[in-house]
Amino acid sequence: MFFVLSKVLWFVANPGNMLLVFLCLGLWLLWTRWWRWGRRLVTLVAVVGVLLAVIPVGSWLFGFLEDRFPAIGEPLARVDGVIVLGGFVNPVMTKARGQVSVGSGVERLFAMALLAKRYPSARIIFTGGSGSLLRQDLKEAHLIPPLLKQLGVDSARVVFEDQSRNTAENAEFSLRLAKPKPRKTWILVTSAFHMPRAVGSFRKAGWNVVPYPVDYSTYRETAAPLRFNFANGMESLGGAIHEYLGLIIYWLGGKTDSLFPAPRR
Repeated sequence: MFFVLSKVLWFVANPGNMLLVFLCLGLWLLWTRWWRWGRRLVTLVAVVGVLLAVIPVGSWLFGFLEDRFPAIGEPLARVDGVIVLGGFVNPVMTKARGQVSVGSGVERLFAMALLAKRYPSARIIFTGGSGSLLRQDLKEAHLIPPLLKQLGVDSARVVFEDQSRNTAENAEFSLRLAKPKPRKTWILVTSAFHMPRAVGSFRKAGWNVVPYPVDYSTYRETAAPLRFNFANGMESLGGAIHEYLGLIIYWLGGKTDSLFPAPRR
């Protein structure tokens, strides 16, 4: 039920969907006796669109998420295991086109290959089933072995968890498979913006992992270049709102240990 409700809520709260609804409502009102309200709504949508194209609100929100957990500077002396979260392969597109379709977040796969070679004795878990409401038969984990082969990694080293549908289940099901012993060092690999929710979910499941953020999309010390790009502004804002809503919903649903998880010693 939690999985279904989260999908429905995001469909309603998606800022792109909301802007389209307001635009259509405003256009309809223009042809009625409430045309003044229609003009105000259309004007509001236009102003918001221009602001999103010029002001990088989404990037600012993303940057706050990505900076929450710092990247690991020097390689750790010992790593007993590595957990890699899925979310970068599109199983539905892969099925439709007959070749593996990857997208944003593929740096998780590259980090997986790097860590597998750097720590040859470490256990490795890839966790990723299907996040689709309608296609639970297509599992992301089933598509990873050929990609690992291309990167020179023996997939026999990897335990593939294919039942999880969201981050909370990634943590729960991976813990069942790993059965980690106390004082063992496990690295968690996922996109930097997603790391707070992921770490909170693993802590809630009873697993204190070492964050290994990848897939950065925002600038830090250098200023972002100025641009007029509504599509990019809308996309980044939607992604940021999705993640912040995820943090709130997970906290209210008892799926994370805190509202905005922070690094620990």
